[in-house]
Amino acid sequence: MRPIRVLIVDDHPVVRAGLHTLLNARPELEVVGQSSDGPSALTAAAEHHPDVVLCDLRLGPGMDGVAITRALASGSEPTPAILILTTYDHDADIVRAVEAGAAGYLLKDVAVDELAAAVVAAAAGETVLSPSVTERMIATLRTRKAGLSDRELDVLRLVADGLSNKQVAKELFVSEATVKTHLNHAFSKLGVDSRTAAVAAARSAGLVE
Repeated sequence: MRPIRVLIVDDHPVVRAGLHTLLNARPELEVVGQSSDGPSALTAAAEHHPDVVLCDLRLGPGMDGVAITRALASGSEPTPAILILTTYDHDADIVRAVEAGAAGYLLKDVAVDELAAAVVAAAAGETVLSPSVTERMIATLRTRKAGLSDRELDVLRLVADGLSNKQVAKELFVSEATVKTHLNHAFSKLGVDSRTAAVAAARSAGLVE
């Protein structure tokens, strides 16, 4: 049985070299290429036909890991499984990656055995997320589907920018009472009881910057 073919995508040469050494030491895995950015990753994937692409989330200017995932997932068959390997564990990033078609999302402090097992699982068509990441992703998706109206989101975005209710009312040409009503509705939908908690929930879900 041939080893699982892996393409490594990371903008740090030391990280790429380390992953190459660690993964190639496993008999079930074979690193077939390395890339440092989006365009070269797409070219390498077309050339080497990897089973799994192990991709960093942040790659400097240009395409990030989510954009690469989306491009590979919508490309010609066979489509490789894409595993995001990153130091960033922001809830919105996790959801973006999975929605784009990533087979998994791992942090760079993962143990070598767990990483190798994740690559094997991804190649077999499984989704690879740690329990904590899974719980947070579900919570984020629930928040995104909380049913916030456009005006409630407008209010939350202005509150997130540090505006008071009076300033929000002036910005949106409504009364302070209307702003309070929108906030109370948002609190109820998000399951929170304060402006700070509402902004935090909306921000983690990628609804506000």
